[in-house]
Amino acid sequence: MKPSRQSVQVWDPIVRLTHWGVAALVLWDLYEDSGGPLHRNLGYAAACLVLVRIAWGMVGSGAGNFREWLPRGSAVVAYVKAAVAGHPPRYLGHNPLGALMMLVLWILILALAATGWMSRLDMFWGEDWPKDLHGVLAYLLLALVGVHVAAAILMSRLHKENLILSMVTGKKPAAPDQGKGSAGDDKSTGPSGPPVITDSPPASPGRRP
Repeated sequence: MKPSRQSVQVWDPIVRLTHWGVAALVLWDLYEDSGGPLHRNLGYAAACLVLVRIAWGMVGSGAGNFREWLPRGSAVVAYVKAAVAGHPPRYLGHNPLGALMMLVLWILILALAATGWMSRLDMFWGEDWPKDLHGVLAYLLLALVGVHVAAAILMSRLHKENLILSMVTGKKPAAPDQGKGSAGDDKSTGPSGPPVITDSPPASPGRRP
């Protein structure tokens, strides 16, 4: 029998609360597509939570801080190449591609709030483009939310861990050679900065790691 893997605390309460708060508000808002006060207030509330998360990314600690996971273009490209080759590295925090997805989702949510607000301003009275752009962004957000959930399920199966549950408990399995502690306790880092765990599938023979 394989020994049970120890867990490490990765996501702090603010990261988890803002994540699920934004998710609930966005899904509710996409369903409540009436354009009325409830729809607007849900969108504004989601945007406010995104701003809270961005502020926490600047001042917080651990895996939630931007310096731990903000992706560089080279890191995203390297991760995509590794994923296509069948051996993406496993990260304690966001992997570079997942981090990029989070940034895009946040930008879309803020843009939706902005275009929704603009469509009600007198200066845009009679203009269709704010409302049209708002609709396009909403469909794009819905599509990317689906991609985000599918990717979480796929990576959970690949790395044999429940990434969705980890965003509830804040904990993720440690590497076999990693003891208990916070994400910042592991000094090995991946190409974008966050700690990378070394128990991902090995590279195929003849391929450089």
